[in-house]
This record gives sequence, C-alpha cells and structure tokens, in this order.
Amino acid sequence: MTDNGSSRNSKPLAGKVALVTGGSRGIGRAIAERLGRDGALVALSYARDATAADEVVSRIRKDGGQAVALHAPLGHRGDAAALWSAFDERIGEHAPGTGTAVDIIVNNAGIGMLASLPELSEDQFDEVFAVNVRAPFFVVREGLKRLRDGGRIINVSSTAGQRAMPQAIAYGATKGALDNFTRNLAQELGPRGITVNGVAPGVIDTDVNADWLRGNPQAEADIAGRSVLNRVGQPDDVAAIVAFLASHDARWVTGRVIDAAGGAGL
Repeated sequence: MTDNGSSRNSKPLAGKVALVTGGSRGIGRAIAERLGRDGALVALSYARDATAADEVVSRIRKDGGQAVALHAPLGHRGDAAALWSAFDERIGEHAPGTGTAVDIIVNNAGIGMLASLPELSEDQFDEVFAVNVRAPFFVVREGLKRLRDGGRIINVSSTAGQRAMPQAIAYGATKGALDNFTRNLAQELGPRGITVNGVAPGVIDTDVNADWLRGNPQAEADIAGRSVLNRVGQPDDVAAIVAFLASHDARWVTGRVIDAAGGAGL
C-alpha cells in the first residue's frame, strides 16, 4: 500500500485552499496561522475588527504563508452567500488561475451566551442559534459546489454541547446541534471522499475569557485542575488538532467530534 506521507512533509497542506470563519482572534486566529504555516492559502473571515484580521494576514505572510482577510459578518440571512462571494473575489485576485475552489472549510465563528432558561430572551436565543448553527449550515451548503472531492470540513464545537451546563443552556444546545450536523454531513459527503469532523474545546485562554481568567490565580488553578494535564488550554492546542484533521494523515477519520479539553471530566 502506498501512502503519500504527509507527516513527512514540512508543508502538508501545500497547494490547498482553506476558509476559516472567525479567523481574526482567539482559536480562529491560531487555526488560520497554523494552516498557513502548513502551506495552505488561508482565507479568514471576520465580523468587525479589520485591524486584527490584517494582523493575522501579516503574521501568516511573515511566516512565509499566503492569506487574505474577508469582511463577512455572520448571523443574518444571506450571510453565507456574501461570504462566498467575497471568497471568490479575493481568492481570484490573490491567486489568478486557481479558480475559486476550496479544500478545507473550518466553521469556527461563534458567540457565547451565558444565560439560564429563565434569563434567556427570545432575541438572545435567535442570535446564538443564527451565528452558531445557521451560519455553519449555510456556509457549508453554499460552499459544497466549491469544495473539492477529498476535502475537509471541520466544525469547532465545545464540550458544552456534550454535558449539562444550565447556565449556558442555549449555547450548549447550539453546539449539540453542530455536532449532529457534523455526523450527518460525514455520512452525506463520504461518497465524495470528504471528511467531516468536529473539535470540542473546553475552557481556552483567549481574549473572550481574559477578564475572569488571566491574572486570576484562583481561576487559573481551578481551570487547570479540571484537566488531567493540569494546565489551561491554549489556542494552539486546538489548532494542532484542526491541522491534523485537515491533513492527509486524518483521511480515515470522519463523523467524529474530538475532545480538546485536556482530559477534563474524565
């Protein structure tokens, strides 16, 4: 049996095109930068902070990679079509002659929602489902005609979708829905050689958690103590798993949601 040996290639994603939604900060930024280092041309979308998105693009290019930023807020009707329209235009400009095909779609963009059932408003419910569920659904639907056979879809989920967290009941429900979407897509797209997987982080040291986590020894010790590895998870920890799933080495893994919480909850 012949294996093309991507693990021996310093640029295992060379020649690939990746779309990373929400790629301007946190886990999304780490994913975009890692895929860029691995050789992919990375299109990263962002909702508001153009400066942060441009910084990610500059970092990827400084490391020898290729990247473009797409201003494409998610959470409204027509957002997926607008995202792919921006993708078609920018990829065509950046790499003429390559067409507008994509090899890797990473649905990372999402919002949190800390609210129990009595506290949750209908507007909050609609917002978190629009960004965390509807957007990935239609990003994939609109992207399928561009996604090459043998491609990869990776959905960034959360351990909140796998356990009870009444204080974030709507957020957890969105991630449970995303996990189900992952399994259904894997079965539907398997005949095309496309793998579909999810990654479910626990608490990660990002700007979103900075206010209560960073510089708070008690909080840091509490979160680290939940992991059998006794440390707080970092964005690069999640990005490494995504990079594996995007590579040829993960060709026989599909329909799975991989725990990325350092053994928390064992």
